Amino acid sequence: MEVEATTRYVRLSPRKGRDLVRAIKGLPLREALAITRLTQRKAAFHLWKTLRSAQANAENNQDLDAGKLFVKEAVIQDGPRLRRWWPRARGMASPIRRRLCHIRVVLTDEPQARGATRRRRTSVKG
Repeated sequence: MEVEATTRYVRLSPRKGRDLVRAIKGLPLREALAITRLTQRKAAFHLWKTLRSAQANAENNQDLDAGKLFVKEAVIQDGPRLRRWWPRARGMASPIRRRLCHIRVVLTDEPQARGATRRRRTSVKG
């Protein structure tokens, strides 16, 4: 059984959160929550909240035990950009792009190998 939770329009650069997402993929939910709770980054807080939301969805909507859940998929996708302007010399302005992201977490009750989600690169030389 799979359970999903999504947090949208998070004021966080997607690039800064993707390394943390790679660290929790395939882990048991308890370990993933511990990692995100103890990591001192802005992305960790938002990812922790999304994991807790997915846990609540699993317990309340699907009657699943939180101790048996694993992180099947965790993705941080690009969201819209807020455009601001920074005044410059001679009446010009430079853009400031404030990036937003969407965080999506999928939990499952079936354990899987950590490297199972990654594809192997194969190079063909002629």
